[in-house]
Amino acid sequence: MSVSAIDCVQPAIRHVREQLFARFGWGQWSRLALVGILAAELHAGGCNFGRGFSRISQSQKTGHDIPVFHPPHIDPARLGQFMGLILLAALIVIVLGFALLYINSVFRFILFDSVLRRECSIGEGWRRWHRAGGRFFLWQLVFQISAGLFFLFIVGIPLAVAAASGWITNPMEHLGRLAGGVILLIGAVLFFALVAAAVQVLARDFLVPIMAIEGLDFADGWSRLLALIRPEPGKYVVYLLLKLVLAIVAGILFGILSIIPILTIAVPVVTAVLLGKSAGLAWSVTTISLAVIFGTMLLLGLIYLIALVSVPAIVFFPAFSIYFFASRYPNLALLLNPAPVTPVPESPPLSLAPPPLPPSPEPIG
Repeated sequence: MSVSAIDCVQPAIRHVREQLFARFGWGQWSRLALVGILAAELHAGGCNFGRGFSRISQSQKTGHDIPVFHPPHIDPARLGQFMGLILLAALIVIVLGFALLYINSVFRFILFDSVLRRECSIGEGWRRWHRAGGRFFLWQLVFQISAGLFFLFIVGIPLAVAAASGWITNPMEHLGRLAGGVILLIGAVLFFALVAAAVQVLARDFLVPIMAIEGLDFADGWSRLLALIRPEPGKYVVYLLLKLVLAIVAGILFGILSIIPILTIAVPVVTAVLLGKSAGLAWSVTTISLAVIFGTMLLLGLIYLIALVSVPAIVFFPAFSIYFFASRYPNLALLLNPAPVTPVPESPPLSLAPPPLPPSPEPIG
């Protein structure tokens, strides 16, 4: 019998308590943090690492201006070196993007298996799921390319029509049409973003279990999933809405808890920057390269510390989807709640002694 999404919250919380706290192990906790990062299952919101500071107007008390940051001066003779670094960085980003997408695809299966079996093993999980992850990687490539092309279509066509009609060159003459077109375009983009996000959630939460259990490719997996969704699409919509609400709550909660690791990293970094500035260090190819290297290392360390704080959320959301889907997908239900093994009664031991002889007849007379 299928259960509602609301009824799956308590079992998922109980699952988190049993897996993480009833038998706490630092090794499993740290491995789940790494799996959560690579599977893109972090739910610590409210952390804006790239937040800038707005310029403050002149102070009436002191009469002095707040110093304004100026970009570093680059020697034209070294411009070629900087351009080479930029091109190299762009190439590295592209290669890393494909590599991380493949790793993310495999770790979606590792996370599903770790929550289902209540045990996390990265090495064994990679050997077991890298083939299924490769098939899911193809799905992610197809989805992202298709979504990008469709986004260009829904944005490019209206912009081309507006440019051909002269709305952009003479906006004041077509202010009403231009405003209506902008409103429709924003609505279309928001609708497209919601649909794309819903498809991604369905793929991560339900397509992955089907591909893992039945060994299907993504096309057959989607056909199987749509056949399961078709009888009760409303309950899946409620699941998506409830998961959005739970993600917002988890983002706020674990975002607050993430303040501690953020301060742990931010205070030494700010101190080092101020000391370097007071020592008269200037921007050059060497200092920029070192800043990029150490900044990347510190950012990775910060992400891992935040993931350690967010491990309960990393386990909760896959468990939530597993309990919801198991009531609709019998193959998953058998793995989540295996039937108890009935012990076979032992048969009496066989005797190798010959059977007793019948009693001899009494003599007559």
